[in-house]
Amino acid sequence: MDNRSKSEQVVKGLKSLSNFLEHSLRRNLYEFNPEKPWLPLMVPSYSSDEVLEAIDTLLSTNVTMGEKVFKFEEAFASYIGSRNAVMVNSGSSANLVALSTLTNPMMGGNLKAGFEAAIPAVTWPTTMFPINNCNGIPVLTDVDSVTFNLTPESVDLALSKKTGLVVPVHLLGNPCDVNTIEARLPDEKIKIVEDSCEAHGAEIGGKKVGTFGDIGTFSFFFSHHISTIEGGMVVTDNEEYAEVARMLRAHGWIRELKRKDEYARRHYSIDHRFLFVNSGFNLRPTEIQGAFGIHQLGKLEKFIEARRSNARFLSRRLKRYDSYIELQEERPGTRHVWFGYPITLKEGATFSRVDLVSFLEKRGIETRPIMGGNLADQPFMSFLHHRIAGPLRNAKRIMQHSFFFGNHQSLGREALEYIVSCFEDFFSKVSR
Repeated sequence: MDNRSKSEQVVKGLKSLSNFLEHSLRRNLYEFNPEKPWLPLMVPSYSSDEVLEAIDTLLSTNVTMGEKVFKFEEAFASYIGSRNAVMVNSGSSANLVALSTLTNPMMGGNLKAGFEAAIPAVTWPTTMFPINNCNGIPVLTDVDSVTFNLTPESVDLALSKKTGLVVPVHLLGNPCDVNTIEARLPDEKIKIVEDSCEAHGAEIGGKKVGTFGDIGTFSFFFSHHISTIEGGMVVTDNEEYAEVARMLRAHGWIRELKRKDEYARRHYSIDHRFLFVNSGFNLRPTEIQGAFGIHQLGKLEKFIEARRSNARFLSRRLKRYDSYIELQEERPGTRHVWFGYPITLKEGATFSRVDLVSFLEKRGIETRPIMGGNLADQPFMSFLHHRIAGPLRNAKRIMQHSFFFGNHQSLGREALEYIVSCFEDFFSKVSR
């Protein structure tokens, strides 16, 4: 058999494998069944493309961080509009690397031990934990009652002589007003780390979130807009920050550094293959995660448009209940990417969040609180050094009266109509 015939057989075999994988995945992936309604918070976003790339990676035996991770980093940086992207094993690790970079001895003029960081009181806990890990003091700050994000006014209340950092979170894919917050900061030395873990592709004025501050972070967890199963990314235009981030994710050694030759020359007496120039962790992603990422990224815009279309449909149909509930809207000049679909009960409602959530859950619609709710009320706060700026009225209200349900690329019209019908049933009972 000549080489051409062998190549044709390989191609034919790969096509057959792809078809088999696609069929197998289709059996396991989400499909709405009106007879047994179930609407999960998330469904897998990958297909045979990612599986085949992962199989190729496994067969190559090059499974630790390598060329596919680097390819994904380059593509993600280009998509976001950042000069550098450094992949790590989770979004939580991305936040840890971002804070560890700004407090690293190599960045001597940046954050010193005891610095304060203004963060939203409503977020995921791993927005907060790295601040404590890096000898900083989180300052829990109130958020807007509709967007769930930091406001310039709330940040003003959190500022002190110790403020060294502000961490805007683009919660549920809704862009935070980073520009105004930054413009009002009293000291240009105050750093900004954008937690964009739920906001892939969200925009302000046509510019992607994650690129407004000093460093941006993203998550590729299973439930996010795109997924590498687990995974995260640190993005920055600052070459020094990027280089330190690369050190920190992998033991502090020079292996993947752009300036590795310079370090090798400077420390010529040490084997450059095992030259460690900084402290560090082991937060590296695998090549399988990179394999997923290079295919997922090409599908991101399609997934975003599905979420935005779903949100427009739901808002149009649920607006009639605006005497009971508040809905988010896309603010002018922004692009909301709708990680989930949030609902807030209005003051004076004759029912509780528990009443509505229980009703929806019994009908197969999975719900969640708004991330960690008001973090000031979480038990772990009793042993973490922190400060609270103001009464956190909106954060407390969100904790008690807000929730969200799933909004993802696999929701079709029939599923959306079912969601609306459940709200109709609930409010028909309330009105009686």
